Amino acid sequence: MTVGTPMVHADGVRKSFGKAAVLRGIDLTVERGQVCCLLGPSGSGKSTFLRCINHLEKLDAGTLTVDGAPVGYRQQGSRLHELREREVALRRRHIGMVFQRFNLFPHMTAVQNVMEAPVRVAGVPRAAAHTDALRLLDRVGLADRADCYPSRLSGGQQQRVAIARALAMRPELMLFDEPTSALDPELVGDVLDVMRQLAADGMTMIVVTHEIGFAREVADTAVFMDGGVVVESGDPRQVLGEPRHERTRAFLSKVL
Repeated sequence: MTVGTPMVHADGVRKSFGKAAVLRGIDLTVERGQVCCLLGPSGSGKSTFLRCINHLEKLDAGTLTVDGAPVGYRQQGSRLHELREREVALRRRHIGMVFQRFNLFPHMTAVQNVMEAPVRVAGVPRAAAHTDALRLLDRVGLADRADCYPSRLSGGQQQRVAIARALAMRPELMLFDEPTSALDPELVGDVLDVMRQLAADGMTMIVVTHEIGFAREVADTAVFMDGGVVVESGDPRQVLGEPRHERTRAFLSKVL
């Protein structure tokens, strides 16, 4: 951790898939301990940008750093050299990511899912990883479901296990890609409560979400994206309550 360095800094980030330009010059800074919510219609580039942060997608242009360093590259002078996958994985350890779909291992219990990465990737002894996994499951309200397989858990419970699994690697940054979009409405609240507590504990978070109430309540910065660009960003009270741009107003009129 580098004191005074933004946790995430994007400068002119561009990404295309074939001839389709998905990101067309994203500039964004997220400081330590901040919660940044990315809002916008489907296809606006929010999820692609999130995936670029931890190098699940490679940039076509621009720079993107986490804690002052590019995740998938090493800088030598003015040139960037792509790292080997093993080196990328080492840097990615400090970034937790929670997807729309839970992606839990179906043949493992909740506690086994949470302890798998610390044991396999970080070399943590199984006993210590098991103890920490139980602590994390308790943190997300699932201490009594530790020995359940994913098939015996609700969607909301599976997503909370996924959050605990991401936290098991002790990340400095958490990325959430529409973590409640695949859930039944009555299950959304429990997941958002866990995310609220993470924010209260000072975790730096970037959240792609359509939960406008959550963004208004928890975010330090709200960012509205459309067409691969940042249309508007700033204090959630301003962006969500008194947006300056017509495109932002039109979007909010349909989702509020």
